[in-house]
Amino acid sequence: MPRFTAVKLSVLLLALCGLAARGAAATLPNPAMDAPLAKSSGTQTAVFAGGCFWGIQAVFKRVKGVTQATSGYSGGSAENATYDRVSSGTTGHAESVRVVFDPSKVSYGQLLKVFFSVAHDPTELNRQGPDEGTQYRSAVFFANEEQQRITRAYVAQLDAAKVFKKPIVTQVVPLKAFYPAEDYHQDYADTHPMQPYIVINDLPKIAALKTTFPDLYVKR
Repeated sequence: MPRFTAVKLSVLLLALCGLAARGAAATLPNPAMDAPLAKSSGTQTAVFAGGCFWGIQAVFKRVKGVTQATSGYSGGSAENATYDRVSSGTTGHAESVRVVFDPSKVSYGQLLKVFFSVAHDPTELNRQGPDEGTQYRSAVFFANEEQQRITRAYVAQLDAAKVFKKPIVTQVVPLKAFYPAEDYHQDYADTHPMQPYIVINDLPKIAALKTTFPDLYVKR
């Protein structure tokens, strides 16, 4: 029988509490409107915001076809794109993640399905879990008209199907710029796996991704 230290037992209990608190991932239909998988490899970019960027980044870096996931800020201007200023909730920025993906391996619609089901709760307004403020709002920053059409269609589809108990409050707005966050925020969930915040809020998201999307999950 494996031996556990008090710290490891505490982390295990926190993880179980996080799973219980978050509940099962929402079961969502596939997007009725989506871009077909490309016939050849390439690079596209999507930007999502849904609470603290640590968890969003940790989820998307484990999705098949994603080549890079970067924590950062979108919605505001360059001069106030710093963690201390964004944390005030007055900059217009949202903590965001830029996802670079190969459209021949994963579609934009599949990324949306991950975002709406396991990465965050799209029905929470200007907050996510324990974090409150407009900097933690749910948003999709679309890079082109195709992303805009697919996103708006999927939000309407999910609301019509009433898969959530409350309406989706996710903003669907054009991407004006993305500013990478400070180095210490990058891959934070992976470099601090035993921090209580990560254990309670982010490890359950990774577990839900693995369980809900076994065909998309990639171990990192």
